[in-house]
Amino acid sequence: MKAFLIILLFFSLTTNSFSQGEDASSREKESKMTDLPAVVIKSAGKDFSVYLPDRNPDENVRALQQEFISYNLGKDYEGYDTYLVVLESQQGSLSATYNHNGKLTSVVENYQNVQLPAKVIYSIYKDYPGWTIVKDKFLYTQKEGDIQKKEYNLKIKKDNDVRKIIVKPTGEIIQ
Repeated sequence: MKAFLIILLFFSLTTNSFSQGEDASSREKESKMTDLPAVVIKSAGKDFSVYLPDRNPDENVRALQQEFISYNLGKDYEGYDTYLVVLESQQGSLSATYNHNGKLTSVVENYQNVQLPAKVIYSIYKDYPGWTIVKDKFLYTQKEGDIQKKEYNLKIKKDNDVRKIIVKPTGEIIQ
């Protein structure tokens, strides 16, 4: 009986040690926030509302987008041809329009003084050495789940010379 208990104890300890192997930790490494899909789909009757949140490095932008994603429209849109939802923060605003069925039709996001992506900063300092970024605005618009505009409007300064430029998130300078 003593030998049986020792063998049972041995097997119970070895199975527990094998259950916590590398497979569990490698799965945790694989599921990162950047790997998750950027599309959030909300059901609105027979239609689906599609919203593509931006992967902006600024926490305030992501927080306002997350608040919009978690916003529950409920039955507020009933009885209206269009329904407008406006969310505001200290740095900007997010305005969304829904149709009479509760389907998301357009989103306009406008933010000021946000943390710029590294590609944008690098392209500015590469093409405009010695210039400093004085002011920035981020404009992001969508219609029916398609991105219409995604750009940074920057004001840069060197000595007494001030320029306004438009830069895409990829770092491409438009103007």
